[in-house]
Order: sequence, then structure tokens, then C-alpha cells
Amino acid sequence: MHDGSPFFTQVDISASTPATGRPTQTGDLGETNGLLRELVEHTRKSNDLLLEILAQVSLQHRQRAAELKAWKEANPQLAKSCRQAAESLARVHTEFLSSIAQEAADNAEDFSDSEYALGEFIDRYGPRLAHFNGVLQLFAQLGAPLPQQPGQSSEG
Repeated sequence: MHDGSPFFTQVDISASTPATGRPTQTGDLGETNGLLRELVEHTRKSNDLLLEILAQVSLQHRQRAAELKAWKEANPQLAKSCRQAAESLARVHTEFLSSIAQEAADNAEDFSDSEYALGEFIDRYGPRLAHFNGVLQLFAQLGAPLPQQPGQSSEG
């Protein structure tokens, strides 16, 4: 059953040898410390790379946001029209998705049995839905209100 050896052992990862002078179970402590230093260095390099990536993505996002803000300020009436169009199209989009979902549910068995029926369904609705989503996304983005600056009133 039990041979008397402990189930759990304590491992010393310090750089010095134990005071007892007995050999440790960890092997060469210098090698272990070297590997830990290497691990820390690689982690630092990874963090530096992640910070550079974040800075680049953040810069691109800020540039795009500034361009969009400038466009909205130059075309306030068009931005308002885009917002109204997005709101109206969102309702139509919901109805369209509802009708497609109902047709898909009604014909699910046919789609399983016939690749032709599934292809016909996708050909009929896929392109229209993809274009509709693109137009709706464009109107929503162009019509979204500008973010409020601190201390700025929400009335324009």
C-alpha cells in the first residue's frame, strides 16, 4: 500500500544551497534560476510587443474616429439623415430577419434532405441580407451621434 515516502514534497527554488548540505531534489539550482530569468525576459519582450500592437491599433482607431467626426461636423444634415435612415431600416431589417427565420424553420427538414433547397434558400436571401447588413451598418456608423466631451451639453 504505502511505502512510507511522502506524497507531497517541498521544493526549494532559492539560489543558495540548503543549510543542511544535503542534495536538493530540484537538480541544478543555477540552471533553474537561469531558466526563470529567461522566462521573465521573454515575458517582458512579449509585453513590449503587445504594448506596441496596442499603440498601433489605438492610433488607427483614433485616426478613424477623427475622420468620422470631421465628416459629421462637415455634413451635419447628412449625418442626421443617416441616423433616421438607420432607425427606419433597423425596423425593416427586424421584419426581414423574422420572415427569413420563419421560412427557415418551416423548411428546415427540406434543407436537411435536399442540398438544392438549401442552396435555393441561400441564393434567394443571402446576397440581399449581406447587402442589407452592409447598408444598415454604414448608415448606423455615419449617423451615430458624436461622443460628448466632458462638460459639453447634450443639446446641439
